[in-house]
This record gives sequence, C-alpha cells and structure tokens, in this order.
Amino acid sequence: MKIEIIEKLKEDVRYKEALTACMNCGVCTAICPAAEFYKYDPRTICNIVQSNNVDEIEDLLNSETIWYCGQCMSCKTRCPRGNVPGMLITVLRKISQEMGYFVNSEKGRQQLAIKRTVGENIINAGYCVHPDIVDPDLHPEQGPVWRWFINNIKEVSPKMGAVYHQETAGALRAISKDTLDEIKSIFKVTGGEEFYKKIEHFSSEKAKDFQSNADYDYMIKVYTTDSGDHTR
Repeated sequence: MKIEIIEKLKEDVRYKEALTACMNCGVCTAICPAAEFYKYDPRTICNIVQSNNVDEIEDLLNSETIWYCGQCMSCKTRCPRGNVPGMLITVLRKISQEMGYFVNSEKGRQQLAIKRTVGENIINAGYCVHPDIVDPDLHPEQGPVWRWFINNIKEVSPKMGAVYHQETAGALRAISKDTLDEIKSIFKVTGGEEFYKKIEHFSSEKAKDFQSNADYDYMIKVYTTDSGDHTR
C-alpha cells in the first residue's frame, strides 16, 4: 500500500508540474493566507513529499494538514523555483480520498459532505452551487438575508437579472436533460463516478465507528463537528 502511494504521486501530472526543485526558502509559507491561521506549513509539505519518505507522506494523507489549504494558489506566483504547493496539496487530497485515508481526520471526513453537496449538485442540477440547494439551516454564515432570498426567490431573482428555472440563457436558468446527461457521461468516462463511490464507501466504513451508517445525520455530524484544534 505504501508503494502505491508513491506510484500514485508520481503518475499524477500535477505532481510533476507542482514540485520540481524546492529549496525550502519558505516564501510559500510567508505568503500563504491559510498558514497565517491554521497549523499549516506548505514549505514543510513540499519538503516531506520531495524526500520520498513514504511514512511521513502517509502521515500527511491521514492528517488534518492537507485540508487547510484554501487553494488560492498565492504560492504559485511567489515561488522562485516555480513550485506550486497548492497544486501538490490537490494531489495529496486525491490520493487520500482514493485510498481512504481521509476518514482518519476531522476535516478529511467532511469530504463526504462536499461530495453530497457540491459534488452531487454538479451531476443532478448542473451547478456547483444553486440557491435551491444551499440550505439556510446548513449555512448560518449567510445570515438572515439568505433565508429571505430563498423564501422570495421567484419574485426577487428577475429583478436581479436572473432567469430562475427558465429554459433560456442567463443565471439560474434550467439546465436541460441533454446537458445533465452529458455531464454524467463525462463523470463516468473520466472516473469521477468511481471516485464518488470510493468516498461513500470509505465514509460508510468509518461511520460504523460512530455507530452510524453514513446517512444524512452522519453527514451533518461530520460537517458540523469542530474540535477547535485547527488554528494557531
């Protein structure tokens, strides 16, 4: 299994483009917004991956660390060697999800919620985010205005230039069945469908530790759990 980790790393084209010759100058950490708040250091991650120390890389796949990156890619523009720690993080996350390591961390387990919301929204609605599926109860950070907007969306959206559920061009338009079928085909051909199944499978196995079956309640539990031990 450990050999497979290295193989998966090196076969990913993003790995080849993200890490060429890190000299550990630390510029990526200095510019990183996530490193300012979280227990996260992109320089250290580059160093570990570059070392090919499979035990330490496996620890990363099990850790909270790889889920702190906000993917802003500020690191890309500043690295004097052209490395992209943010992209390296995407590869580590993918391996963690494919091999089931993600269920061993609090932030990792939240991938189930991401899959069932943003991920399934793309397939079922044709949108990553759509007002119909952003539940105000799950997003209190949106404030009372969001709940008001949802409750009055049919009347308000035309005034904002949207074409809510209409079969024409524009924001919030209805996505045709042909387009949704094409999206599903793309997911199937590119491995996205299998990838989603793996997230469900490993989450279901982990849910047994919580005497659950990865149902909606379990998803909400992992989505809302916060140990408070993530920031500096």
